[in-house]
Amino acid sequence: MSAKEKIPPSVVAAAPHSNGRESWRVFGIMSEFVEATERLSAISPAVSIFGSARIKPEHPYYALAERIARLLSDAGFSVISGGGPGIMEAANKGAFFGKSPSVGLNIQLPLEQQANTYQDISQTFRHFFARKFMFVKCASAYVVMPGGFGTLDELLEAMTLVQTRKSRQIPIILVHSAFWRGLLDWFRERLVDEQMISLEDINLVQTIDEPDAVVEAIFKHYETRGFMPLPEEHEIMLNL
Repeated sequence: MSAKEKIPPSVVAAAPHSNGRESWRVFGIMSEFVEATERLSAISPAVSIFGSARIKPEHPYYALAERIARLLSDAGFSVISGGGPGIMEAANKGAFFGKSPSVGLNIQLPLEQQANTYQDISQTFRHFFARKFMFVKCASAYVVMPGGFGTLDELLEAMTLVQTRKSRQIPIILVHSAFWRGLLDWFRERLVDEQMISLEDINLVQTIDEPDAVVEAIFKHYETRGFMPLPEEHEIMLNL
């Protein structure tokens, strides 16, 4: 029996229709990248802020994120968040009342995420990977507040891209050292000790507690250069 004869007729019949849907899906993904790139082209320099969607406005983390975002905005940075509630709302709120744009990169979810109201620029994505690409592409720094799986996903994605030199090196700042201490200890005691990562990889991130110090750390990283990617960094970003 040939390989073709082994394929059930129903599968063969369905294949052209399936291929057509996949082709149109590719065009949809392309349009999502193009639209987002055009809309966000003028927001540099920008800082992406991440953190839990479950944090309530009365929580100290909310106030901390809002304060950091306001300082960044007044210092000339557009502030990018995921556009939803919790820390994302706090980041957008702080920037919204500051001097620079507040940007929300919203995502369509089965349990629909409600966009917060503090966005000067609101861009909605269907695909997580397109949204994650824009977080990295547009950011001169990452500020990572306490959060859950989504926050950890964004953090580890950024660390991996910088570690593998698929992205330029930017400040990756973990805010509230007490929250992150256990994870960083595990990195050292498990990943470094078992040679899963190098000791210098730990230095891809820094922990800072004070809002003013977050802004200072970002300016210090860029004190001998501009915020825009250097020519060689621009080439790296084209192949992100």
